[in-house]
Amino acid sequence: MPVRRPLLALVAALAVAAGALSAGAPASAASGGRDHPPGYVPAPVAWSDCSDTYGSHFECGRVAVPLDWGRPQGTKILLAVTRYAHTATPYQGVMLVNPGGPGGSGTGLASLKDFVPNGGGDGYDWIGFDPRGVGDSTPRLSCIPDYGAGVRPPYEPTTRTIEHAWLKRSIAYAHACAKNDPILQHMTTVDAAKDMDAIRQALRQKRINYYGFSYGTYLGQVYSTLFPTHVRRMVFDGTVDPRRVWYPANLDQDIAFEKTEHIWFGWLAKYDSVYHLGTTRAQVAAQYQRAKAQLTKHPVGAVGGSEWEDIMLYAGYYQSVWTDIAAVFSGWAVHHDPAALQKGYDDWIEASDDNGYAVYAAVECTDAKWPRSYASYRADQWATYEKTPFYTWGNAWFNAPCLFWPVKAKTPVRVDGSKVQSVLMINETLDAATPYSGSLEVRKRYPGARLIAEPGGTTHAGSLYGDACVDDAIAAYLANGTLPARKPGGGADKYCAPLPQPVPTAAGASAKAMTGADRLGPLVRQRLKAAAAIGS
Repeated sequence: MPVRRPLLALVAALAVAAGALSAGAPASAASGGRDHPPGYVPAPVAWSDCSDTYGSHFECGRVAVPLDWGRPQGTKILLAVTRYAHTATPYQGVMLVNPGGPGGSGTGLASLKDFVPNGGGDGYDWIGFDPRGVGDSTPRLSCIPDYGAGVRPPYEPTTRTIEHAWLKRSIAYAHACAKNDPILQHMTTVDAAKDMDAIRQALRQKRINYYGFSYGTYLGQVYSTLFPTHVRRMVFDGTVDPRRVWYPANLDQDIAFEKTEHIWFGWLAKYDSVYHLGTTRAQVAAQYQRAKAQLTKHPVGAVGGSEWEDIMLYAGYYQSVWTDIAAVFSGWAVHHDPAALQKGYDDWIEASDDNGYAVYAAVECTDAKWPRSYASYRADQWATYEKTPFYTWGNAWFNAPCLFWPVKAKTPVRVDGSKVQSVLMINETLDAATPYSGSLEVRKRYPGARLIAEPGGTTHAGSLYGDACVDDAIAAYLANGTLPARKPGGGADKYCAPLPQPVPTAAGASAKAMTGADRLGPLVRQRLKAAAAIGS
């Protein structure tokens, strides 16, 4: 560990730019629900065909909601919504879906209907939506479009120069995001939950069904706390711990990702005959560190040490991409092929995802309080790094704009599921992005919840991905409300084996082979990208 010297003073003036949004016509009826201001109900959605964008059967529309739910008759913003209508009877109502993030676009996720086995989802109108600030909703948040582009400074601040470079970047990003005002003042999960209830009203439904991945489970928790009587059935996959939003959750992830990445290193060692990265986990880890150090000193194209770390991080999210990331790892560390790095960068780094990152920051920075000083933040990161160095500082800098955010943080809702009758939860027990302890906590708060655990699985939010034990249970729940029996105690109610680890072939070890980004298909890619914003 390097000697860490005191920082030079850094002062940032975070000016908030004022902006104007177009107003929509107010409606007159009042709406119910705890904490929901009366006095505004949106017009019904005017649907139009958009199958050319999303595929057959898709319709698109807009829902106008108040910019500020404290002033429901004031300025309106527009939410993009999609519908994949039910194809079977009996009609089960609407199913809203959210892929996580925060910042993930959900308009394409209505296709989830086709992934539910046994026709279990066919009785629902599947409703995708872009939350406020996201994707095709307007206004659309933007801060610094090329902020994520390589080559970025090394993550570990081993010198004052590196540390100051990241602080200046973080301050500049927070400052640039201020131009999104006034919507920046209203980007909390509570705002998004109230928007969801406006979508319910625009669809003229008394209750909604809901399927949330990752951060989407927290959005579902907040919604069902505020509007318990408006909930019918809910599925949470990769459940956020409501006690840990959001700063503690990121520290939890640092610990969890250390474990999942080393599980992957062990898998690589098992297949040394394919990848030639070492026959033990320690040898593979050493190869990883050597490659990272080399790229930090001598970047190749847009890939330096930080970009290398980001590419490798995907293996900690989805077991299904282990072979693809391994091909990049071996392609560079063993074969010194720059094309392997370029393909890894092109396939896995979202350098231009300005909107997704802007919304991620806007929500996480304002949902709950962050440390008041960089000194405190810095001390926490180094203490965590000493135990779990793999992604601690990468995660720290990803979230550092929250230390300088131009909008004051709020107090989170205390999640209470005591009035919610029915929730099905799924979590692999070594999920790094949403550690399993979160599912156990939410199960405790929701007496009507049932939890399916997948012991030893490292995939994050991977339901409806081919595990029959899990997917058939989801289908039965959606079709007729069937849930596993609630077991006494604080554990899971049903156990399913996770999908088996992949078996690589020599042909698949080439970085020129088809990668997970090619093979997974647009729906799963969308879920993966939303999940892969750390903190989801």
